[in-house]
Amino acid sequence: MPGIVEKMNLKTSELPDFTTVCVRKQQLKIAIWRTLLRLSATLHDTGDVQATDATAFDRHSASRHYANPTEYTFRSVKTTALVDCETSTVLDIHCSMKQPHDTHVGWQVLTRNLNQLQTIAADKGYDWDDLRAELRESGVRPVIKQWEFSPLDIAHNARHDDDVYHLRSVAEAVFFALKQRYGDTLRARTWFGQFRELVLKASVWNLELAL
Repeated sequence: MPGIVEKMNLKTSELPDFTTVCVRKQQLKIAIWRTLLRLSATLHDTGDVQATDATAFDRHSASRHYANPTEYTFRSVKTTALVDCETSTVLDIHCSMKQPHDTHVGWQVLTRNLNQLQTIAADKGYDWDDLRAELRESGVRPVIKQWEFSPLDIAHNARHDDDVYHLRSVAEAVFFALKQRYGDTLRARTWFGQFRELVLKASVWNLELAL
């Protein structure tokens, strides 16, 4: 990109080949990519409410030779994000090549970010008493509605603050923005490459918001 090269006072001839950059990107451990995402989030003064939700990103088609031995069967990557509702910052992201239940992924994402949470809003897909108990024990207020199988469930849901609960739509809006701005198809062929690609999209999103 000539404009970016000029801004950095470089010449195209000084830069590594694109394929070299791609290979190097794959070699960096995922911990480095997570650190990049975490640091990009610290550029923002987050609010009192966070939300989590999941979506699917399409995967670039892989050859049958690669797909068969790696059980490359799903055409999309289930992606779960933890988002700050005031700034639309992505605090954490998780992807899965399979189709795990939202409660299991939610447990992973939320429990490793307890120090960043105050109030968490999520839809009924995250309805799990153990998760609520873990959040409350850590001083986090869960605004997660229950599936309504009995009058007691209806009564529990009526106690929630609807204004806070509806803030979970911020996570949906962030997913929509990520797909619109950076594309809804992951180009990396390997699952770990696709995870890095998702983390990079989220990090760049946070940086752009800060700018």
